[in-house]
Amino acid sequence: MTSKWSYLPPTSEQHCDDALVKKFAGCQAISELLMQRGISTVEEAEKFFHPSLKDMHDPFLMPDMDKAVRRLNQAMGSKEKIMVYGDYDVDGTTAVALVYKYLQNFYSNIEYYIPTRYDEGYGISKRSIEMAAEQGVKLIIILDCGIKAIEEIRYAQELGIDFIICDHHVPDEELPPAIAILNPKLEGSTYPCPHLSGCGVGYKFMQAFSMSNGISLSDLEGMLDLVAVSIAADIVPMVDENRIMAYHGLKRLNSNPNMGLRAIIRICSLTNREITISDVIFKIGPRINASGRMQSGRDAVELLVSRDVADAYEKAKNIDQYNKDRKELDKQITDEANSILEARGEMDSEKKAIVIYNKDWHKGIIGIVASRLTELYYKPSVVLTLSNGLATGSSRSVQGFDIYSAIDASRDLLENFGGHTYAVGLSLKEENIPEFTRRFEEYVATNIQPNQLEPQLDIDAYLQFADITPEFINTLKKFNPFGPGNSKPLFCTRGVMDFGTSKLVGKQLEHIKLELIDNSSGKVFNGIAFNMADQFEYIHSHQPFDIVYTIENNKHQSSPTAVQLSVKAIKKAK
Repeated sequence: MTSKWSYLPPTSEQHCDDALVKKFAGCQAISELLMQRGISTVEEAEKFFHPSLKDMHDPFLMPDMDKAVRRLNQAMGSKEKIMVYGDYDVDGTTAVALVYKYLQNFYSNIEYYIPTRYDEGYGISKRSIEMAAEQGVKLIIILDCGIKAIEEIRYAQELGIDFIICDHHVPDEELPPAIAILNPKLEGSTYPCPHLSGCGVGYKFMQAFSMSNGISLSDLEGMLDLVAVSIAADIVPMVDENRIMAYHGLKRLNSNPNMGLRAIIRICSLTNREITISDVIFKIGPRINASGRMQSGRDAVELLVSRDVADAYEKAKNIDQYNKDRKELDKQITDEANSILEARGEMDSEKKAIVIYNKDWHKGIIGIVASRLTELYYKPSVVLTLSNGLATGSSRSVQGFDIYSAIDASRDLLENFGGHTYAVGLSLKEENIPEFTRRFEEYVATNIQPNQLEPQLDIDAYLQFADITPEFINTLKKFNPFGPGNSKPLFCTRGVMDFGTSKLVGKQLEHIKLELIDNSSGKVFNGIAFNMADQFEYIHSHQPFDIVYTIENNKHQSSPTAVQLSVKAIKKAK
């Protein structure tokens, strides 16, 4: 699908002071990147380029934090049995691993629990509460879920079990009767960073626990690699506290990572390479996620709390196999979904949304399939399958459209739902699918804006190849880690030409390996354009063209300033 190119130049209100321009902004592009992030002084730039743990927020600013710490201290003082309970995805399993492993340093009567996606489903089940009661559990710390478990937590109260909820999903008006609810999205919360990951909320809880007991934060800070993985995989905004934790977590990943993460890094062939947020998103995260998708999220936690090198490596190999199986199933179901949608004429349809159901699809894969369909058709998408007698699904949205509100508009048809602006899980009775489909499509058609129905490349700055100097590359690296709210910059260079050596690559010659020049520099720049073989004939015609791209490290060259242009779009020069 062709993308619209958009560029918004700096406004008259945006500016960098002279000292900042002199110190950091060697070219206009760097000035623009700083202004886009609201940075106008040297002091602000230093703080942005060197995130400090000293700038983390006081955890007691979060509502109920004092109650949560008091109840945890009481449980430990009374030697009550504690259960750490979490979701089966990356965010949930890293959160459980962090809280369980950290509290183990001070307390032994503690265990963890991850529900199975297929037998119990998302969140808290009555079955798990009954099991906890049988084992004598008196306190459950639940992470990355629980904010809507009103009936389940009420049932736990009857059995003498208290809950501390550490969640980051959007709450309803009615809240569960937990001892404490730690959620920066609670109505009335003034916590300065409302977009923490579930693992991030767990980290803040452990930070508060440590502070209340006079415990040094050094061991906890050594576990920020787990938080960084959750932040990257859950795609929460890379701003404020999230950026600080991701920055220091990445440093830990690259120096002395968690034993389980070290094993995954080895499996991914990332050893002795600088690990980036992209590596977490595309290599480390999917392997951890595959455990909960294909088998059990408990396998991921067992890996992440492992203290033995050989044991961790064996567990990582098993998880890697889950990921290989997941890829095969992902391709199969995506192909089936595309066949159904093509038969329905979806590519040319005027419908603004997609809802698709197949009772035989694998429950653990449908979230990925929803993402694939949204990318391909650029429409909010819901993918449903049958699980435990209910149509269970995942939804994904396009940039700028709130799919949570779209799902919420049909809540009377749903058995359960929860999530974020861009991703929501849901379940409903099979007989409600037609009406849900009608209402969802109607809501999207009424509320989505025309510009949200076509992909858009937001260009951050225009460059000439002469601007891409070693100094520019070194300054650009300081903008890491990238993510929503601090996206990897998209640059545009006009009038580039093939040096004469670009070629098609890939198993089906579907990609272009580029070697490009422009009029500003005699230097040849390497690039890669994935799935753009249809542009090759024009590129080889020696006509000028414009490109939009990100600047990546060239992993095939040893120089730290060697780069490769990752080309996102190509069009003829005007």
